Amino acid sequence: MSQPKAPARGFSLTPIGRAETPWARGNCPKNMAAARTTGRPAALLVDAPWREGLVGLERATHLIVLGWFADVSRDVLLQQPAHLAVAQGCFALRTPARPNPIGVSVVRCLGIDHATGRIAIDALDWFDGTALVDIKPYYATTDAHPGAEIAEP
Repeated sequence: MSQPKAPARGFSLTPIGRAETPWARGNCPKNMAAARTTGRPAALLVDAPWREGLVGLERATHLIVLGWFADVSRDVLLQQPAHLAVAQGCFALRTPARPNPIGVSVVRCLGIDHATGRIAIDALDWFDGTALVDIKPYYATTDAHPGAEIAEP
């Protein structure tokens, strides 16, 4: 099956830092729930040119963080997760293997060192050194949807 070509007008992402985690390939938790059960904290390291953007972020107890999962396949559109009986499209899963391997996690902010750009967080299910693409404050009033569900296929 041929893969669609990228649009002629591209864009680029600039990493703003990296993740500092205890995880490498082979021992990384499968998701944030599993990462939290390990009790192993992590950190986000924001590079110097972007640290001014952290001003005011300490008001947030939780953050939405986006990372670029560079070392995954970008052409696998159907996948068979172990917990499902039928294959699913990558957009129906939280898999990092997708055309644009952007990972998203919600983390608890434990503290911010503005001088070093280090944000201590409760846990993260990313490999150590994963490129940090963006940080956003999590707003329970707009980001939480308690009734949201995923139906079994």
